[in-house]
Order: sequence, then structure tokens, then C-alpha cells
Amino acid sequence: MTAPQENPTTRRRAPGMSPEQRREMIIQTAIPLIAEFGAAVTTAKIARAAGIGEGTIFRVFADKDELLQACVATALSPEHAVRELDAIDVSQPLPDRLAEAAEALQAHLSRMGAILGSLGHRGGKHPGTVRGAGREESTARIRAALAELLEPDKAALRRPPEQIAALFFGLLFTQPRTNDEPDLTPRELAEVFLHGALSGSAE
Repeated sequence: MTAPQENPTTRRRAPGMSPEQRREMIIQTAIPLIAEFGAAVTTAKIARAAGIGEGTIFRVFADKDELLQACVATALSPEHAVRELDAIDVSQPLPDRLAEAAEALQAHLSRMGAILGSLGHRGGKHPGTVRGAGREESTARIRAALAELLEPDKAALRRPPEQIAALFFGLLFTQPRTNDEPDLTPRELAEVFLHGALSGSAE
């Protein structure tokens, strides 16, 4: 008699969540699976990873397509990146601040790229959700948070913090890859951005 009672007890956790909490939990579980398997990932696989029944997914999402779109929107959302930028201690030297910012934004761009890359070859609604006003607003929020990090050193900057922030974000977004050299670390990126390509010994 004990065994049949344990199963219902275990399953009470998911129903105990609000619909919004359940949606968020499913999205966070689905994002790495979509990055790995693309649109081919099944709702059954997502449900297993989340420790819920497949039917639970369809209590908060109309269908798989809606779930995929929600995952794309979350991956592109600047919220997490902006929170990390806001948490950086502005009393640190500027190179340290920019190195931390680069690390946070590289993680954001990596997650974004993984999701878009996995769905980008597929037709339909998903790639279109990242273009237009939504993407511009996301970029603008990240640039504003970067500008706040630069504000304490405003007097030493060649240009206004907003313009420097846009340049730095552009460098992160378009960092070229080379086959024979490793990518620059966040600190190296910050140093090259602030001091240029010349080493101290070249002066």
C-alpha cells in the first residue's frame, strides 16, 4: 500500500507551481535541449528532462510551436544579461568592469547563438521573432547598462559613454574567429578595446 501513495506525492510538486512558474521551469529546461537538438526535440524529451508528464507542457503551452517561440524569446531577452551588468561593482577599475561585462555578454550571445543556430535553418515563425523592434530594444537595454558601467570614467573617455558602450558591444558581437589562434579572453578583449592592439613593449 505504501508504493502507490508515493507516486501521487511526488507529482504534487509541479501542480503546486503557478502556471507562470511552470512555464518558466519548462522553458529553462527546454532551452539547452533545443540548442542541442533544434526543432527536432520532442515534448516528451523535454518533459522527461523536467521531471513532469508530457501533458503538463500542454497545460501551459498550446502546442510545441508556442513552446519553441517562448524559448527563443527567453534566449533573446536581455533581462538576465542586464541584471548581471547591473551587479558589477562600479568601484572597480574600468578594465575589470569591462572584463566582467564581456564575460556576461559573451555568455548571453553564446546562448542566443545556440538557439538561433539550432532553429535558423527551419522555416516558419521562429527566426522572424528575433528581428525588428524586439531585437533593437534588447540591444538598446544592454548598451544602456554598459553605458552605466562606463559613467564613472566619463571624463577620461574620448566619446560619450553611450557611444563607447555601442562600440564595445559591437566588438563582442562581431569578434572574428581565426583557425590558428584561440579566441580572446574577456580580459584580453577589454584590454585591446581600451588600449588598442599595440603591446606596452612596442611604445
